[in-house]
Amino acid sequence: MDFLAYAMGTGGTGNGGTGSGFGAFIPLILMFAIFYFLLIRPQQKKAKQHKQVLASLKRGDRIVTTGGLHGVITGIGDDVVTMEIAPKVRVRISRGSVAGVLGSEPVKESQ
Repeated sequence: MDFLAYAMGTGGTGNGGTGSGFGAFIPLILMFAIFYFLLIRPQQKKAKQHKQVLASLKRGDRIVTTGGLHGVITGIGDDVVTMEIAPKVRVRISRGSVAGVLGSEPVKESQ
């Protein structure tokens, strides 16, 4: 009958080996903090900078689109930008597809 008394024992701990409720959330909190500082925050900063670039577009700016087209802005609307990609060749693109501004003065290409 001694073996039955040992099998029913708690093993010396009164709480059965469970940790505190807050201690279980510490790894989750750390993982969220790492994701925030390595992924979420830099992406938010980049989106904010891109929004500022789009707001500061003006005629004469050299731009590049997300599709890789380079050109000079000839007209700007609320949602549409007209750009000249070659002499007398103008295309209309959505304002959101502008990837960046390269400068203000046109580049002279050598032929």
